[in-house]
Amino acid sequence: MSRLDTSGDDYLTRREAMLAKLADLDAEHAKAVAGGGEKYLRRHRERGKLLARERIELLVDPDSAFLELSPLAGWGSDFPVGAGVVTGIGVVEGVECVISANDPTVRGGASNPWTLRKTLRAADIALQNRLPLINLVESGGADLPTQKEIFIPGGRVFRDLTRLSAAGIPTIALVFGNSTAGGAYVPGMSDHVVMVKERAKVFLGGPPLVKMATGEEADDESLGGAEMHARVSGLADYLAADERDALRIGRQIVKGLNWRRLGIAAQAVHAVRDPRYDEDELLGIVPEDLKIPFDPREVIARIVDGSDFDEFKPLYGGSLVTGWARLHGYPIGVLANARGVLFSEEAQKAAQFVQLANQTRTPLIFLQNTTGYMVGKDYEQGGIIKHGAMMINAVSNSTVPHITIVMGASYGAGNYGMCGRAYDPRFLFTWPSAKSAVMGPSQLAGVLSIVGRAAAQARGQAYDEEGDAAMRQMVEAQIEAESLPFFLSGRLYDDGVIDPRDTRTVLGLCLSAVNNAPAPEPAGFGVFRM
Repeated sequence: MSRLDTSGDDYLTRREAMLAKLADLDAEHAKAVAGGGEKYLRRHRERGKLLARERIELLVDPDSAFLELSPLAGWGSDFPVGAGVVTGIGVVEGVECVISANDPTVRGGASNPWTLRKTLRAADIALQNRLPLINLVESGGADLPTQKEIFIPGGRVFRDLTRLSAAGIPTIALVFGNSTAGGAYVPGMSDHVVMVKERAKVFLGGPPLVKMATGEEADDESLGGAEMHARVSGLADYLAADERDALRIGRQIVKGLNWRRLGIAAQAVHAVRDPRYDEDELLGIVPEDLKIPFDPREVIARIVDGSDFDEFKPLYGGSLVTGWARLHGYPIGVLANARGVLFSEEAQKAAQFVQLANQTRTPLIFLQNTTGYMVGKDYEQGGIIKHGAMMINAVSNSTVPHITIVMGASYGAGNYGMCGRAYDPRFLFTWPSAKSAVMGPSQLAGVLSIVGRAAAQARGQAYDEEGDAAMRQMVEAQIEAESLPFFLSGRLYDDGVIDPRDTRTVLGLCLSAVNNAPAPEPAGFGVFRM
């Protein structure tokens, strides 16, 4: 039963703070949608071309959801928010697919370092979850001024296409415009290729480069036009009359895949029941000050089916809530931080719970709000390191799908034990209230101050108190800025910052996606009671 007082001052204050953060999030998302800006959007439309998101909208099934991934990629960098590419998961002819669409209004669709990271992340998601990959191609290749950061790691884009194909996961390229230099290998290495007549241009080197390299005179069409590739080189499997025709053909290709979902939970889905509590109430649960604990059961009650949660070990390790539920009909296990700090009891409880989930092949949802593992003499002597290691070991070697939501704090090794980005959850999303760093800003600045003070004392020098105060203020400001969700999302440390009210929907889409892949083999040990 929920104990959340939705008329109380605390709730209303938290709600207002979250709404303010969501307004900021909307403003950043608007920058991504704006692409290269009004001038380039207008020029693109004057050429009779569709925008990247319009192409996606025509590709996916009518009225179906599109889960956009990494929309804030590149935030805080010298490149536009969104990194010149739109990626996400959409349903095409009833098949969940990863879709990647170059945005040609951003520097001609050229790939910058954040474009590359975002594209590679989309390919990882396709491979992990056995989702067909559809590339909507219109790109001028690498952003040349930043080639040193793109050229060498960028080869993985083409490797990933071949690995997907080798794994039996279809790759489809719909080419709407330029696909030059290294970008030519995207259709070159895809299973199915559609090119738009008189629009698509695919060549390793354009006419200027050919002229410089060989002295040969050639025009775009004879060198790499869609008609030539359809009739002469054979690179194009289909010649589309226009963009809409290319998208129609793309849908027809997916329809002919005869795709089947292989996840075991596909047979275990029950009737979906809405939570008993309003999702809108999720706005008022997380405090502005993350030092103040909140009860994650209030979150769980608003995202799981029927608000039914079978809690595991409710009387033991109270700083971590664990238990079983269903979400959009899918069985799940939940690990949620209750009071931030993880003690030995919580670590042992988590390790046992993760092993139990692996026994039944149940996906795990991690709801993060942790300041890390407890420190201090008594806790060190009590074995906090080895108990934390047990938890991290269990999470690291768990083979069921993991999905992580960072609701509040995500500090220190708690980020690792609760399946942060380094532990390869299938998906990881954050709320606007989230913060993540090696430790809190004041704690980090304080540690540096103590170390500096001890070093000065060892040298027999007077400590500069004024300089210390300035250092602490500077460090706290830096760490605070670098721990905020926009900063972290811009570096692709998550798959997106989401509205808390969308959590149930996002998790449902992710659970559906992961069940395209067969469940990995379980670990070779039974459950160790900790």
